[in-house]
Amino acid sequence: VQLQASGGGLVQAGGSLRPSCTASRSAFSLDVMGWYRQAPGRERELVANINGGGLTNYVESVKGRFTISRDNPKNTVYLQMNSLKPEDTAVYYCYAITAGLVNYLYWGQGTLVTVSS
Repeated sequence: VQLQASGGGLVQAGGSLRPSCTASRSAFSLDVMGWYRQAPGRERELVANINGGGLTNYVESVKGRFTISRDNPKNTVYLQMNSLKPEDTAVYYCYAITAGLVNYLYWGQGTLVTVSS
């Protein structure tokens, strides 16, 4: 599975971005899709994920500001990021875990999000 991420960029604090990540195979064959991020000098952390049933999970620091969604016919997961803060600056990586008895984890390339103060 190849994951193609896009939609990062430079935005001022308080602004919005909506990165997207498109899979090379049907999203119906993918269980969990989501996003991690890694800021300079920090460990990679889970931002949000969504499973095939639409159940979502967010890191505490983005709750109420970020919304993850998926469009299965388009094989795409989105991360709507509102009220962005400078501390949201990071490289955002999408990932997917296949459904089935054996689960495989795939990563997309990162997309850089920079929030200026």
